[in-house]
Amino acid sequence: MKRSLVERLLSTRLQRRDLLIGGALTGLILARQWPRCLLAQTKFTDYPFTLGVASGEPLPDGVVLWTRLAPDPLNGGGMPTEDVAVIYTIATDAALQNVVRQDTAIAPAALGHSVHIEVSGLESDQDYWYRFEAGGETSPIGRTQTAPAPGAPIGQFRFAFASCQNYQDGFYTAYQNMAEENLDLVIHLGDYIYEGGINSEAVRQHNSPEIITLEDYRNRYALYKSDPNLKAAHAAFPWTFTWDDHEVDDNYAGFTPEDDQSTEAFAQRRAAAYQVYYEHMPLRASSIARGAFLQLYRRLSFGDLVSFNLLDTRQYRTDQPCDDTFGIRCEEAFSPAATMTGNRQENWLRSGLNHSNVRWNVIAQQTMFAQFNFGDSQLLPSDFFNPDQWDGYVVQRNRLIQFLQARKPSNPILITGDIHSSWVHDIKTDFDNPESETVGAEFVGASISSSFGDDEAESSAVVTAALPGNLHTQFFDGLNRGYVRCTVTPDIWQSDFRVVSTTQEDTAEVSTLASFVVENGRPGAQPA
Repeated sequence: MKRSLVERLLSTRLQRRDLLIGGALTGLILARQWPRCLLAQTKFTDYPFTLGVASGEPLPDGVVLWTRLAPDPLNGGGMPTEDVAVIYTIATDAALQNVVRQDTAIAPAALGHSVHIEVSGLESDQDYWYRFEAGGETSPIGRTQTAPAPGAPIGQFRFAFASCQNYQDGFYTAYQNMAEENLDLVIHLGDYIYEGGINSEAVRQHNSPEIITLEDYRNRYALYKSDPNLKAAHAAFPWTFTWDDHEVDDNYAGFTPEDDQSTEAFAQRRAAAYQVYYEHMPLRASSIARGAFLQLYRRLSFGDLVSFNLLDTRQYRTDQPCDDTFGIRCEEAFSPAATMTGNRQENWLRSGLNHSNVRWNVIAQQTMFAQFNFGDSQLLPSDFFNPDQWDGYVVQRNRLIQFLQARKPSNPILITGDIHSSWVHDIKTDFDNPESETVGAEFVGASISSSFGDDEAESSAVVTAALPGNLHTQFFDGLNRGYVRCTVTPDIWQSDFRVVSTTQEDTAEVSTLASFVVENGRPGAQPA
């Protein structure tokens, strides 16, 4: 009954919205026919490129280039109700002298005057620089790069993954340092924004109470993307993304919200959040939100070396079991019907892994996959699990582990965010039996700024006390913020846990807290 109400609600909203989106896409095509002189008629009340530039979704022949025109970013954008033409330039040098493409695109009002340019026809495995122009103003210059050709031999690939950047919990000093790394890609694993209200005691504050409407979400994304360190990291590398819960509502599952909202009200909120997510990310048109639905799970491959399976574990999941409460797992956690991904996405993942011919197969997703019993200590009762993680979806997790054991895709690696702390796990066929077979490794990255509980020291002590009862967990740290830098070669995968000295000031130093490696053909991680 709940789904039918949602479908009835969305069917009426979708017709009008499809017309708006269709018009926006048509505008992107017609933009090529607009004379340059029309651009001079666009006048802004202030500098329009306040949110910077970004690129993403690299393919062997192209990337997505992004910006959003917002002269008054925290108050709806400050743009007229009309679509606006934007010139983009792509070159093979940072000074934009060797131009390979210059054309005009449209920033549609229906999409918050965001620009998503799907560039094609570029050379594979090549650096490019790009810039936007509108109304006599020019954007910062961004750098991007295309992926290697399918099957091309790759000697090394370097990327970083990050998640959980609560604006109020601290400055983005991790991004300040990430922007100086030598990377081919950045992967964001969710909680790009936080939806909550203002904490007057925080190191910096949100710009409104809890966000609900389309304009609320636009203003919140604008706040986050105004951060200079985040803008610098976006301008330095191509990114790819998936989301977690805070992009909509804490711990939501499918159409089940955290708060006491009607199904119809939450569907409207989810539709607004999904649209604004698309507006602010360099995603392809295939990911444009359709009402309260958005196609996000997808796959990116880089030569013969590595393939990333990006999962969406929020949109299709069943409600968390056991009243979404830490503790002993109830029967619902072992239900065959419980799912993180939905059947279609699960089958897509299995098929992709089964047919993969790259050396390293990555599953990029949100919540911790490995089992962890927080109660294996004197600090909590025994058998204490988090049902929002895969510990609440045991049967589906077992299906995937059994698939990895039986089909043996080459070197499966999971990368994970969400929990605001750093972990390394061996993926076992039986987590309760340390002698069982290891079929893969999981690296869980610390947050960019979000804290590990109200008292990080106390939360860390609970986990540390439970480590002897979770022998598949090789590493844990809950006191530091940062990201994970990964260097991948045909023989070795190395994950470096990069942490910053502070998030409470606007600058910080970075260091490597720990490094772990996985050897080709040898599942499981070991200290570097």
